[in-house]
Amino acid sequence: MFDLKHASVRRNGNLIVNDITLSIQKGEHVAIIGPNGAGKSTLLKILTKEIHPLALDEFSYSYCGDKKIPLLALRAKLGIVSPSLLDACNTTYSALEVVISGLFSSYGLDFHHIVTEEQKNRALHEMEKIGILYLKDKYMNSLSSGEAEKVILARAAVHDPEALILDEVSNTLDFPTRSSLRKLISQYAQEGKTIILVTHELSEIPPECNRVIIMKKGEIIHDGNKKDLLCEAVLSQVYEQQVFVKEIKNIFTAWC
Repeated sequence: MFDLKHASVRRNGNLIVNDITLSIQKGEHVAIIGPNGAGKSTLLKILTKEIHPLALDEFSYSYCGDKKIPLLALRAKLGIVSPSLLDACNTTYSALEVVISGLFSSYGLDFHHIVTEEQKNRALHEMEKIGILYLKDKYMNSLSSGEAEKVILARAAVHDPEALILDEVSNTLDFPTRSSLRKLISQYAQEGKTIILVTHELSEIPPECNRVIIMKKGEIIHDGNKKDLLCEAVLSQVYEQQVFVKEIKNIFTAWC
């Protein structure tokens, strides 16, 4: 699905992603973790073409074998959830309008958007599916963080994308809401969607994610099976302090 070779990104003269080569297959479920500033979110932005790496001769990017896929064509195949998207949708649009806007790749509906009954029903179905139909008429800026995250997830999924790209979707949520979101992500994974999830919280990683990528200082330092990498020895080395890990029913948590 995604094939990335020798990607590097500089910001303010600093190399924040350094020579990353990565392949993610269709139907894979991948979690990306690592310390703050490791380049995790930047890597997602490379995959979604929000950021263009340095134009080096050895750099290449392809999606499903297409090296020249247009941006709009790529975005039509992806469902994206990110903190910046959540901020952009914190408006007086209703939750239903924001979910429908996922069909237009916009952040809400304006006068030039002509919504068909079929599109409205698709949005209502997606909201019902993840248990937020009761929010449909509420303004986005009146919702709790957990409610807003679920609306943005419904927006990302409403056009039936091939992959969900999720950047710190439960960053500010309490643990019951985080658990609820993890179960929703599991549901999409079980439907066959590719899942690429960036997180700081191991308990956010759904059981279906068997591959873990660990980044540090702009580089991928580990890439492998979840149970091999989410262990005290590896994480203590990555975070340069003693890390304790516990697993219950294929859900992990860690603390220092």
